[in-house]
Amino acid sequence: MLKFHTTNPYSCSYLPGKLACSEVVTPEHHIDAQAYGKLVQAGFRRSGHYTYRPCCEHCHACLSVRVKVAAFVPKRAQRRAWKQHQHLSATVHPLHYKPAHYALYQRYQTNRHFGGGMDNDCREQYHNFLLQSHVNSRLVEFHDKEQLRMVSIIDVLPDGLSSVYTFYDAEVAQASFGTYNILWQIEQCREHHLEYLYLGYWIKENRKMRYKANFQPLEILINNQWVLLDSSIFS
Repeated sequence: MLKFHTTNPYSCSYLPGKLACSEVVTPEHHIDAQAYGKLVQAGFRRSGHYTYRPCCEHCHACLSVRVKVAAFVPKRAQRRAWKQHQHLSATVHPLHYKPAHYALYQRYQTNRHFGGGMDNDCREQYHNFLLQSHVNSRLVEFHDKEQLRMVSIIDVLPDGLSSVYTFYDAEVAQASFGTYNILWQIEQCREHHLEYLYLGYWIKENRKMRYKANFQPLEILINNQWVLLDSSIFS
């Protein structure tokens, strides 16, 4: 049986000025794909080998969200992004390290998350964050001819895919790599007859997470129940 512990309070990385706590699966337990799938359904995520979910006493801003793949219909801007990046070639691999991946990760952090802490990640921190996994994980490369444009880490679950992390060439003008990547993952779910794409946590007050609300219909985990919410809740 899995055991859990609660961390001491730490500075919240999503909402400035707030403290956060996490419920963590104790590290002595081996978590396979089946067990992890049930944990994700219960609102857990992973960072490397670290499996957790927020459990802040006075804040419930972090909400787990997942796209209902069968019902998803892309909006006009999403259809435009899909068409715009059809020239990208995607190749799926086991987790592995490449200097080109790490260099792209560093440029992405500097461009999109400067001062957030991760822009100074060393190679070991990058490896621990993205390249360690106890479940069925994949690394996807997206190339424009010979040029690496994007890397995505995904977990394969019994009922869907879990989008772990994506980084891309943020210096390409007028690109929509992030939108295209989620659309690509939704298509992968359809091809493999998977019901959901899990997008991690959504926080209404965090502008960097607002993009997740663009992929409707979304289900949100509230009181241990997945509830389909009207798009008006996101405005």
